[in-house]
Amino acid sequence: MTTRPQKHSLTLHGHRTSVSLEPEFWQAFNEIARARGLALNALAAEVDETRGMDRGLASAIRVYVLNHYRS
Repeated sequence: MTTRPQKHSLTLHGHRTSVSLEPEFWQAFNEIARARGLALNALAAEVDETRGMDRGLASAIRVYVLNHYRS
């Protein structure tokens, strides 16, 4: 089953940005944030700070979620 990406707005370090992810990734990312006691924007900022300039934020979030559930 394929679902279309959904666009959500995030605030990273005071700047608004939008990210498109599949609903399953949004759900998993929200679950990780809750489990860590973080706001979604705070977790997104962490991912943003550690991603390389060669990777977009949406891709970095997908890889973060994948790595979280692999470990």
